Amino acid sequence: MSKIKIPLATTRGFALATGCTRLGEGINFSLFARHAETVTLVIELPATATTDHEQHAFPLHPHINKTGDLWHILIKTQREDLRYGYRINGPHDHKNKGLAYDNTILLLDPFNTSHIPRAWGHKISDPNAPQCCLIKHDFDWQNDQPLNIPLAQSIIYELHVRGFTRHPSSRVSHPGSYTGIMEKIPYLKELGITAIELMPVTEFDENDTVFTDPHTGKALKNFWGYNPISFFALKSGYAADPARHINEFKALVLALHQAGIEVILDMVFNHSGEGGYDGATSSFRGIDNRIYYLLDHQTREYLNFSGCGNTMNCNHPVVRDLIKDALRYWVMEMHIDGFRFDLASILGRDSAGNLLANPPMIEMIAEDPVLRDTKIIAEAWDAGGLYQVGSFSIDARWAEWNGKFRDDVRAFMAGREDTVANLATRMSGSSDLYQSSFRHPYNSINFITSHDGFTLADLVSYNEKHNQANGEENRDGDNHNLSWNSGVEGPSRNRAIGELRQRRIRSMIVILLLSQGVPMLTAGDEFGHSKGGNNNSWCQDNKTNWLNWELLEKNKGLFRFVQQCISLRKEHPLFQRTNFFDPPPPYENQEISGHTPEIIWQSLVPGQQDWTAGCHTLAFLLTGNADKMTNSQNTPRQRDHFFIMLNGSRKKDAIFLLPYIPGAGSEQNWSQIIDSSLASPHNFIPRHHAPVLMPQTKITVKAMGATVLQASTIVS
Repeated sequence: MSKIKIPLATTRGFALATGCTRLGEGINFSLFARHAETVTLVIELPATATTDHEQHAFPLHPHINKTGDLWHILIKTQREDLRYGYRINGPHDHKNKGLAYDNTILLLDPFNTSHIPRAWGHKISDPNAPQCCLIKHDFDWQNDQPLNIPLAQSIIYELHVRGFTRHPSSRVSHPGSYTGIMEKIPYLKELGITAIELMPVTEFDENDTVFTDPHTGKALKNFWGYNPISFFALKSGYAADPARHINEFKALVLALHQAGIEVILDMVFNHSGEGGYDGATSSFRGIDNRIYYLLDHQTREYLNFSGCGNTMNCNHPVVRDLIKDALRYWVMEMHIDGFRFDLASILGRDSAGNLLANPPMIEMIAEDPVLRDTKIIAEAWDAGGLYQVGSFSIDARWAEWNGKFRDDVRAFMAGREDTVANLATRMSGSSDLYQSSFRHPYNSINFITSHDGFTLADLVSYNEKHNQANGEENRDGDNHNLSWNSGVEGPSRNRAIGELRQRRIRSMIVILLLSQGVPMLTAGDEFGHSKGGNNNSWCQDNKTNWLNWELLEKNKGLFRFVQQCISLRKEHPLFQRTNFFDPPPPYENQEISGHTPEIIWQSLVPGQQDWTAGCHTLAFLLTGNADKMTNSQNTPRQRDHFFIMLNGSRKKDAIFLLPYIPGAGSEQNWSQIIDSSLASPHNFIPRHHAPVLMPQTKITVKAMGATVLQASTIVS
């Protein structure tokens, strides 16, 4: 029996909604292309039991299938397995008109939510075949609701989907996948984090690199994925079953929510994977280059504020709508809890690349009603030299990756001069950046490491980057690492150096988790993952980026220390403040005022601060004030106090004199709960088992060490 070919009837269609929409009478397609001269919709229908494989081309008539700048058509079919793309013709004159049309290329719909699934590393089988797919959202969310964990109570954990479980030591059923992360949820709960921040999971081409491994000659991969070809379509190559990647991802989000963990996505809206004019055209350039990208108004060359050859024209109304719809899609359809915006300063540039006073894009994200409960985090700089940490937006909805926290902590813990005052400012919430604009400590996302740069283990093991494996002769990556190798570059069998490195790691964990603001950990730092000194591992699909879970057993003491510090932070609101500390009266007037300050700074001796460039010691008393607490039942309540001592000297131990405990009698003593110089389990001891120290006792803090004391008083 011969198969039949079924003709597809059409109607004019509808301009809105853009993209591909199922309707009762068929499927509507709508595409923005202002400067196009012709638009052709290409439909491909896979073969069925009764029909052959078919490809149909539908030229859109500019007087019938066009409303304003939107080209549209409705295909009378209910086939859900169809694939589609667009061929667009128009001027190909980027030097004069900034347009680069090429109707030989089958383009992706920017609003499409699914591309033909392919496993990681596989190339597109037929570039001349339509790649956009229809999907059915049939996942049972089981009444899943947003967790809405207050940002001040959040602890963020940045991870890469593939790198997190790709190593054989992960012992998951589907390494390097969304399912792999799901199998590690018990681990994430044990660690104690409240949110995972996923590096890019929208579609990108991991095969788009031109660099090769200098040792093997093999092509490197675009591992990190900061080269999107879609803002909507989920990366199918991260799925255990690429054909069911969307439901697999939804299952991951649901399971994380059921475990009390939020999901934040790292979104790249600042550029696309199309690169410069010599890059591969897949969508935006072939649809309307002048609208989607920032071009020099005279030369029509791409403005490159992203460092990737092109920059999105984010404040054009059409691009704003695209970004808004993408964010809404991830929140409404995929139940995402928040977003981190890569190189977010680009969101504030106009069509000429100038910084806008009140960028519509940034305001829209903050004010959009769908996104109102969504966490929004800016990487407040770009590759064009714009650095806006503290000034990205005065809207308290926006949090920021605090690069100054990273730099000031690193500098102090590398023994640099003139670092104590800056460290104190960072640990108390970065009031210099956020207080004057009526924002809060939680607007600061505090981090010491991230995917970009050294890991925590490498930060204490390398003075210089070692990026030769990236194929660029070590020219790539930042040269300004604020690191110190502890005496030897790279791995060392010297016991003293090993102990110093571990002490420094633990001290930085103390600083990160006991500072005001929102801490962010990088996956693997909690058990000593090293990238061998590579500080720009974007192209390494190997053990450089794959977490070696054997280290969890080898360095279980470090894991325990991080876990305990997280638990301490979560148990005590003192470390989760939503407002800045009140300015204290002068130390000598504190008794007269009758009010114990919320934070009291000192160097080695109570009442004696030292902010000079040569000082390497910092301590502070954090008090639990009764007037900041509520107790509706008028019953006695415990308030906790902490005394934190830090020594940033490379070689010299420091002797601190302990202060009196606020509101306590002479019999009240301190408990030493943390000493980063000790091995596990002695470096973190539960308070009821901790050594007891009297006020006015002298205590030694080792070079590069951190010590934390705790005490409690009872208030009525």
